[in-house]
Amino acid sequence: MSPKRWSIASASPHGLTWPGVERCRVAHTIRQKTKLLNRVRRIGGQVDAIERALEAERECSDVLNLIVAARGAMNALMAEVMEEHIRSHVLNGAKPESPRTRAAEELIDVVRSYLK
Repeated sequence: MSPKRWSIASASPHGLTWPGVERCRVAHTIRQKTKLLNRVRRIGGQVDAIERALEAERECSDVLNLIVAARGAMNALMAEVMEEHIRSHVLNGAKPESPRTRAAEELIDVVRSYLK
């Protein structure tokens, strides 16, 4: 028997799917769709500003500050989506005082600290 290889089964507007892997529903991103898209558009504007700064041959420190700002915005977006993923899919109705909830809250704190 040959080893199982991962292959992309399909690409959809909701991301990539793999054979045999059940996808999580992203209700939390749909609920916050406008807010998340606005953040992404602002990040796009920051990336455009980096490009303009490079085109204009601005000082290295100016370009680096623009990059740091874009990275911070991207990290904040990642932390927000990840936190909602944990709350929606990992906790999935767990009791507030349960060990599972405490562990999830610790994970959220670690993710937020790491992505600062």
